[in-house]
Amino acid sequence: MPLLQFDTTLSLAADEKTTFAERVTELYTHEMATTAGHVAVTIRERADAEMHLGRGVDGPLLFLDAQIRRGRSHERKRAFALGTMEYAGDAFDVPDPNMKVVFTEHPGEAMMGVDRVGGEWTEK
Repeated sequence: MPLLQFDTTLSLAADEKTTFAERVTELYTHEMATTAGHVAVTIRERADAEMHLGRGVDGPLLFLDAQIRRGRSHERKRAFALGTMEYAGDAFDVPDPNMKVVFTEHPGEAMMGVDRVGGEWTEK
């Protein structure tokens, strides 16, 4: 039950946010070998002064805080991060140096909804 939280200086229309969330969900389910029904995505627009990246260049910033269930390999996480950043760069002209992804891993039981509590993830 991942929570993918994006903070960005981009100004996106509602349909762009929907498309972005749908594409990121597709990338997540493919790279992380899971289903889409439990993937949560937030997109928070920030003023330029609210975000900073020391190595950033001119252009929008995009940071992803990916709260995920532990157990995925480094290769899976890296593929998802690279796919997400490639998509954002192509779709919204975010320069590569202006994107950052941070993963925080949780035990399965820490990931829950009203109708379920997550279990441990294992490779199928």
